Amino acid sequence: MASLNKVMLIGNIGSDPEMRFTPTGNPVTSFNMAVSRNFTTREGERRQETEWFTVVAWNRLAETCNQFLTKGRRAYVEGRLRTRTWEGQDGQRRFRNEIVANRVVFLDRQAAAAPAGDENANSAEDVEVEDLPF
Repeated sequence: MASLNKVMLIGNIGSDPEMRFTPTGNPVTSFNMAVSRNFTTREGERRQETEWFTVVAWNRLAETCNQFLTKGRRAYVEGRLRTRTWEGQDGQRRFRNEIVANRVVFLDRQAAAAPAGDENANSAEDVEVEDLPF
């Protein structure tokens, strides 16, 4: 039986990307992303709810994200959900959910660079929110 692990987000970059290198020299960049949804309560009150995600990009995509993304920019991120676990210094088990990106599209016109992670994609200026696959 087939399975699927796919996440698609549109939101604002919440922190400047941080790039580092693995011991084997592979670049990895991580950044936070805020995704908000607006809704109306039963009482008619307008509300906004924001979720924060940690996004991780590898190799060439990591370099491109580090170069073009900055705090406050809008982006579309496509990837898979990964849960990391480790034991903290206090002996407690810790968990972190991350989005491992395989495609990032810069939605701000200022970032005018090709969407990262997809060699056949249009330039960032040609991509409209209505063109996104959902």
